[in-house]
Amino acid sequence: MLRAFRVHYSRVGLSIDDFDYELPPELIAQHPSATRSGSRLLHSSGESLSDHRFSDLPELLTPGDLLVFNDTKVIKARLFGRKETGGRIEVLIERLLPRNEALAQVHAGRAAKPGSTLALDGGLALSVLGREGEFYRLRFPEGEDALAALERHGRVPLPPYITHAPESEDASRYQTVYAREAGSAAAPTAGLHFTPELLAGLDVERVTLHVGLDTFRPVSEERLEDHVIHGERYAVEEDAWARIESAPRVLAVGTTTVRVLETLARDAPLAGRTELFVTPGFEFRRVDALLTNFHLPRSTLLALVMAFAGVEETRRLYRLAVEERYRFYSFGDAMLIL
Repeated sequence: MLRAFRVHYSRVGLSIDDFDYELPPELIAQHPSATRSGSRLLHSSGESLSDHRFSDLPELLTPGDLLVFNDTKVIKARLFGRKETGGRIEVLIERLLPRNEALAQVHAGRAAKPGSTLALDGGLALSVLGREGEFYRLRFPEGEDALAALERHGRVPLPPYITHAPESEDASRYQTVYAREAGSAAAPTAGLHFTPELLAGLDVERVTLHVGLDTFRPVSEERLEDHVIHGERYAVEEDAWARIESAPRVLAVGTTTVRVLETLARDAPLAGRTELFVTPGFEFRRVDALLTNFHLPRSTLLALVMAFAGVEETRRLYRLAVEERYRFYSFGDAMLIL
């Protein structure tokens, strides 16, 4: 069993209202940009702000910068079916478990009972083992590899704020070009802007953190310190961590990469589950620069960005992004904070 890694530090005085902002709905990107690296990039360095295309990124870096990516791969985690009564069933896999099991959200009208079977499209039948908090514990059929079954029967789980019926191209773009470790229910979206050609000119290293559905869950508690963040599985190769530790400057590509690096910087094992919740007041020990998309209000991801850039500075950057009509969220534009 993977041990969960926790860090506790003071978040006193932080209200969820501090992590809110107004966003015109039309700025929520419903489709990816025409080309991956053709999206916009807001560059923040000290007092300097400038507007770029993402393809300009190499010109904004310093020789010796090490870019660290999360190489997780989004699985086809959304499944559909019908109950005997004709009602629709939707299953959204949160994470895969050993013994061909999974934790998942199940939307089927009434609660699914332990011992029952979910009959899904394509003939896939999942056994309901029980509940674990807000998730159901499910088992795939004996002799049926869970990943292979999802690849055949599942769909890419685009975020809930993408409201159109996804085209196949949109689904394929909801995956980084360097993804290799299958296991995420959501993409590490800062990496969606990279192309193989852009990567070829950069000094890069990889870590893995499998992103769960909690990334879309807004903070509902009034005080940020009362929010409980879900743990997520991570793994880093020993040689990769040695390079990262010794790099003169580390640029984390995405908030999920930040969570891995700052977990390891606190002497956590090279593989496990992290429950690290980064909010203002956090001491960054290994991340020196951050590349990130624009995140939902009242989200743990926005709290992390505010921890890195500062609450007021982040508000300023987001106001500017709204004024300049940047595109927001998963298929939107990016921000580089040096």
